[in-house]
Amino acid sequence: MGQNKTALFPKTVSILETFGENIRLARLRRNISSSLQAERAGISRPTLTMIEKGSPTVSLGSYVQVLVTLGMEKDLLKVAADDELGRKLQDLKLPVRQRATLKGKP
Repeated sequence: MGQNKTALFPKTVSILETFGENIRLARLRRNISSSLQAERAGISRPTLTMIEKGSPTVSLGSYVQVLVTLGMEKDLLKVAADDELGRKLQDLKLPVRQRATLKGKP
């Protein structure tokens, strides 16, 4: 049986490629070899190569493990931290309270 492939939007592919490239550049700035980085993250070298290319087939856990070994795990916590659009949508659904009429007055 063949595996199901999820079709990705071009924008998604571009985001993953940029993410992978940023990880690769962070590793190179720290002067860490790909072999050492893979060993520290507990993944194979080919998996690290796929991460640095932005492969959508690599598990999110592997991406996070690489970020942890680079000391960049806190950067991941910034994702969706300030959800401006979500807050606006939430505010639109807030009920508007109406004042009760005073007794004896129309």
